[in-house]
Amino acid sequence: MRTLIRGGIIVNEGRCFEGSVLIKADRIVSVMEGSSQPLGIYDMEMDARGYFVLPGIIDSHVHFRQPGLTDKADIESESRAAAYGGVTSYFDMPNTIPQTTTLAAWEEKQELGKRHSHVNYSFFFGATGDNHDDFQRLDRHRLPGIKLFMGASTGSMQVGGRESLASVFGAAKNVELPLMVHCEDTSTIDSNMQAMRERYGDDPDIRLHPAIRSEEACVKSSSLALKLACEHGTRLHIAHVSTAKEVDMLDGSVDSQITAEAVIAHLLFSEKDYQTKGGLIKCNPAVKSEHDRDMLRQALTQGKIATVATDHAPHLLSQKLGGCAKAASGMPMIQFSLPAMLGLVDERVLTIERLVELMAHNPARLFEVRDRGFIREGVKADITIVKPNSPWTVTEGIIQSKCRWSPLLGHTFNWKVTHTICNGHVVYCDGVFDDGYRGEEIAFR
Repeated sequence: MRTLIRGGIIVNEGRCFEGSVLIKADRIVSVMEGSSQPLGIYDMEMDARGYFVLPGIIDSHVHFRQPGLTDKADIESESRAAAYGGVTSYFDMPNTIPQTTTLAAWEEKQELGKRHSHVNYSFFFGATGDNHDDFQRLDRHRLPGIKLFMGASTGSMQVGGRESLASVFGAAKNVELPLMVHCEDTSTIDSNMQAMRERYGDDPDIRLHPAIRSEEACVKSSSLALKLACEHGTRLHIAHVSTAKEVDMLDGSVDSQITAEAVIAHLLFSEKDYQTKGGLIKCNPAVKSEHDRDMLRQALTQGKIATVATDHAPHLLSQKLGGCAKAASGMPMIQFSLPAMLGLVDERVLTIERLVELMAHNPARLFEVRDRGFIREGVKADITIVKPNSPWTVTEGIIQSKCRWSPLLGHTFNWKVTHTICNGHVVYCDGVFDDGYRGEEIAFR
């Protein structure tokens, strides 16, 4: 199978240029710069003139809820939403039922991905207080890294106490795997919640969420993670940074020992949005002030943020009702993450070249993804094609996530994902989806 993407604006490795991409089977075999029309016979030709051709988006932080929470979402539904949104690869988190904290549970997820995922898949291994000896048994070529919850999780996935945390940081260093950490201090959050309940009742108003899951809770936990990483030489990636003070602590080079992620919710919303969106934008860490949001946006171009992901975490709409105590935390974002970030390009928050660094190149570099994340000869043909100046509005009928709601309902985007090509296969094209296609297990290192 030979496919030619002809005459698009290719965005790759810091450059924007007119050119064509030739795909043979599942790999890119040629990237041709310029407006000249390449000669040859092709099984499929795509006229990409006026379109932007990007490396397939890698979302390095999702919660697809399978196994055990499939009333909210599952791998099939959420990988379909990913394909509609131009995402060709994802890394799923371990807080499912059962939790992905044993080799058997991790292997079960791999099998679920193989059977059900429409795009490329991988799964983090979850740290607990007593499973760090299992890190030695992990295959470094088959997973992105280890996920640690330093607070604000459920069951045995929350690891507390400096001694237990030090064991996890040290074990991750020993196996030379990145440690992605959710940083919120549980004791601070619990104290804030108790104070708010005493003042406002059992379920404080949703607008108090950023005061409960506060700046202090984030900064205290992130500071400890930084210290432990430096002490042990651990490769640390701080998930979903949400405060300006955390940004100030970061260097951000993708080659450095310590890097950080921003997620779509904290880049789009601020505490003012609780007035209109209520629990729909409740997530952990909380959406905070306009100042925090603006400093995160600045950090995208300052280099202090290495990756942008979604923390895609669907719940049933009924579970999003209530205040700080009752409304579930998390939202579905993967279908709309790329159009949302392209909106920030239009607002001149960042360039499209930097967007590609944050959402494709850097996730591939940081987690050492093999043969993906770039438009280069010889790599897997994961490609996303988008069209500017093509307004469309988010409606219920468009939403592919199983939960069937979005905090962006009614929002009009200016950029449209027209094609998602996964391993050389067109899995999505202008509203037409190939339900029978399955992605590949991602290889690392």
